[in-house]
Amino acid sequence: MTEKWILAVVQVPAEPSRYRVAVWRELRKAGAVPVSQGTWALPAADVFRSALERAAAMATEGGGTVAMFDIHPHDEASRALVVDAFRRAREDEWAEFVADCEKFTDEIAREVAKSKFTFAELEEEEQSAERLRRWYRDLKKRDVLALPAADDAAQRLKDCDRVLGAYAEQVYAANRLADV
Repeated sequence: MTEKWILAVVQVPAEPSRYRVAVWRELRKAGAVPVSQGTWALPAADVFRSALERAAAMATEGGGTVAMFDIHPHDEASRALVVDAFRRAREDEWAEFVADCEKFTDEIAREVAKSKFTFAELEEEEQSAERLRRWYRDLKKRDVLALPAADDAAQRLKDCDRVLGAYAEQVYAANRLADV
C-alpha cells in the first residue's frame, strides 16, 4: 500500500464554470479523491501524474491554479483519511463496472431470447465488450491498492467474453443456415 500521496489544492474561478467542471472531471477520471473543499488526494505514482498535469493546465487556462504537494501522513488518522477515501472511490468504481458487466450479459440474453442473431447486433455487442475491456484496464491502472473487488471484476469481464463468444457462435450458425 502506498504511503506517499500527492495533495492537489485546486483554485479555479467560479465563472466560466466549464473550467471548474473540466478540472473536476479530469481529477475524477484520474482517480483523485476529494479530501476537503478544493483539495484532492492521489497516490504518488507515475500513472496519476499526467492527469494532474492536464488538470493543472485546464485550471491555468481558466485563470486558476492547481498547487501540488508530495505528502506523507503524520499519523494513522491522517493516513486513514486519504487511504479510506481512495479505497471507497475504487470500490465504487469496481461495483459500477460489475453492474455494467451484468447489464451486458443481460442484454445478450435478451437478444438470444428474441433469436436476434444478426451481424449488426453482434458488432454492437463486440463494441460494448471492447468498451468494458478499456474501462477495466483504466480501473486496474489506478487501483494501486490492489483491492479484492478487482478480482471479481476480472471474473465478470471473463464471463462477458464467454457469453459474447457463445453469442457469436449462435450468430454465425444462424447465418450459415440462412445461406443454405
